[in-house]
Amino acid sequence: MESKEEKPLVAEDPNQEKRHVQEVIRVAKSELRDLLRKRTEIIHRIGSVKRTILGLATVFGDSALNHDWDGAWMELRSRKGDGERPGFTKTCRIVLMEAECPLTAREVCERVKSKIEQLEQRHKDPLASVTTVLNRLADYGEAQIVTSKNGRRAWQWIGEPLSVDAQKATERTLNESSPQSKT
Repeated sequence: MESKEEKPLVAEDPNQEKRHVQEVIRVAKSELRDLLRKRTEIIHRIGSVKRTILGLATVFGDSALNHDWDGAWMELRSRKGDGERPGFTKTCRIVLMEAECPLTAREVCERVKSKIEQLEQRHKDPLASVTTVLNRLADYGEAQIVTSKNGRRAWQWIGEPLSVDAQKATERTLNESSPQSKT
């Protein structure tokens, strides 16, 4: 009778395994950067299309538009009056995208204040509101929390920073939608 000896599983070279893991991580990070960049472009495009639709509704009247799209028209319509001010989260996101280095919550708050009038009237504690949004953006994978040179928490946009053209377009959008520009 022949005895069958089980051959032990031979582990791969640990260095080879590490290289495989590093390659997977590199590819995943690259894909994440591409997806975040595309999402930013899509968000800008969605805003442009919404403004176009609302503009057409203003010029030709609501009756000229087909209103059978899943309540999207109602959502769009309800935001029309709100179009005078950019969203708080969107403004925080834009501030991070425009930043060339990580920003503390206080720095983001100051930049948001310069973009949104009457911030203190709409937010009891603007710094706390900004911190909440920044943490949420980090949870979404849009920003990362880092330690600044002075040891404080700071946030940095993970996606590609806005190009100069995109920054100008964003500023135009914010300026066009601010109450000051309407007077």
